[in-house]
Amino acid sequence: MNERRDKARHRVLKAGTIEFGGGAIDCTVRNLSATGAALDVTSPVGIPDHFTLFVQADGTHRRCTVVWRKEKRIGVRFG
Repeated sequence: MNERRDKARHRVLKAGTIEFGGGAIDCTVRNLSATGAALDVTSPVGIPDHFTLFVQADGTHRRCTVVWRKEKRIGVRFG
């Protein structure tokens, strides 16, 4: 399998919040790099293509663009 990412991702297990348009959805950050992340969600339905990810353990807010969606996981690129 070819790796398409610019930077290697590191496995993590951190609580996060997907924030958009006055709404918020809880998620779990499953892997993380300087350029993106994979997020576990209850359902990807209703999550917009662009949002802010708040990672509670780090106290960071990152602007995200969704690059792929699966049944209960989404991949995002930061920026």
